[in-house]
Parts: sequence; structure tokens; C-alpha cells
Amino acid sequence: MQRIDGHVHLEHGSISAEYIEAFVDAAQKQGLESIQILDHTHRFKEFHPAYRSVIEADPTQAQWLSGKGKFQDSLRDYLALVRAMKQQRWPLEVRFGLEVCYTPESEPFLKEICRGLPLDFLVGSVHSIGGYLYDMSFSQPLLWQKQPHSAIVEQYCECVLKSVQSGLFDQIGHPDTIKMAASDAVMDRKWISRIALEAKRRGVIMECNTGCHWRYAHPDYGLSADWLKMLADLEIPVITASDAHDPCNVNRDLEQARARLLQFGVRCV
Repeated sequence: MQRIDGHVHLEHGSISAEYIEAFVDAAQKQGLESIQILDHTHRFKEFHPAYRSVIEADPTQAQWLSGKGKFQDSLRDYLALVRAMKQQRWPLEVRFGLEVCYTPESEPFLKEICRGLPLDFLVGSVHSIGGYLYDMSFSQPLLWQKQPHSAIVEQYCECVLKSVQSGLFDQIGHPDTIKMAASDAVMDRKWISRIALEAKRRGVIMECNTGCHWRYAHPDYGLSADWLKMLADLEIPVITASDAHDPCNVNRDLEQARARLLQFGVRCV
């Protein structure tokens, strides 16, 4: 099993060679063979139109997306840095990408802006449902207290499936992350099967992302048991990911995640 951290963010630092090197150094100290460095699209001003539904849904969300680090950097500067970093010789494989916040309504815009980006991979992640962010401190009164939880999960599953069908992404970020928001926010096995089969058909990789454990105190070290059983049965590989937002969290809890994947017989990329 390859020792890889497939999802780490520059979000808490600068877009600079020095900060990237801090992540690479951390990965080397952790004995990793590969690391995938990215950042949220909401960091880059060019992606502002993709968040229109979230901004317009509620002033609280609009305020959050106007805060520090949101839409203040240029995608062009990030791409220039990536080009420069690819000239470096590293002691392990280093790949660069973006985590794209996917919504069905933003798909046409995302297809246009993401077309031909000189990056190694794109991660598609569902962070909002019908315009409402589901895992923020303000999500309870805005979303979870207003709709039946089963309806919210159903909408989430539909969005994840559409993200796979979009053809935009190489990898799907934390596909069952909805479970962090409510104890009964559990994806039905029928939905897991539909999403997994579509991912297999299109060659899209699913993440086993430990951020749900160490950031949100969920008992799962990444994907749920239902997901792991399905991926093992269908022989679909996954990628291990910490969702680190600082170098000190690279590879966090991934040893436990790898052991769990072996237990279920899931193959890793």
C-alpha cells in the first residue's frame, strides 16, 4: 500500500515556495512516498461566481465568504508557483491541484474555468446543499433545523453523484462528509452503490479522508464501513487523505486509516 497523503491545503499560509517546502518536509519526515498539495477554490478571486448561490442564500454565509483569505489571491499566481515548483527535485512525489467546491448550478461555470488548467488533479467536493453550507457553526439554524435530515442527506447524495457525472474531477473529496453534521446523516447503501459504480465507470478516485475524525471528532477514520464494504466488493481503489491545513497535520491519522482499509480489503492508489 502506497504511503500517500492525497489532500493537504495551503489555506493557512502563503502561496509561496517556502510554505510548499514546509509541507514537503513534513511529508518526508512522516515517511510518505507522495503528497498532493491543493487549496480551496474560495481562496481565488477568479472562482467568486461559483459561490453565488451560497452568498445569496443568507447574509451569514455571505459574511463568512467575505472574511480573511477568501477570494483574495489570484489563481494565476498559484499556477505560476506550481510551474516553478515542478522544476524542483523532491525526495518524494509532489503533485499540485485544486479542491473545487461543486454545486450543480455552478457546473457550467466550473467547466469553463477549469478547462485546461495545468494541474495534476482536481478534487471535487460538495460543501453546500441548495445554497446552504452544512458543516459550519451557523448551519444548524440555517439548514438542519429547517429541513428533515433525511431530505438533506438525499440532496447531498444527489450532488455527490452529479459531481462524479460532471467529468470535471479526478478525485472526490470526503464523499460521505455529511455524516459530520448530524448523527442521523447517514448515506443509504443504494446511494453509495450508485455513486461508487459511476466513479468506477469514469475512473474517478474516492478519498478516505481522516479530516472527519480529527477535525470533527467523528469515530470513522475516513469513509464509513458501508462505503468501505462497497468499494472492496466493486474493487474500486481509494486515496488516503488527511485534509491537513498545516504542515504539522500531514499524514494525521492515516496509519489508522490504512489499517482499516486493509481490514476491509480496499485497494489504495
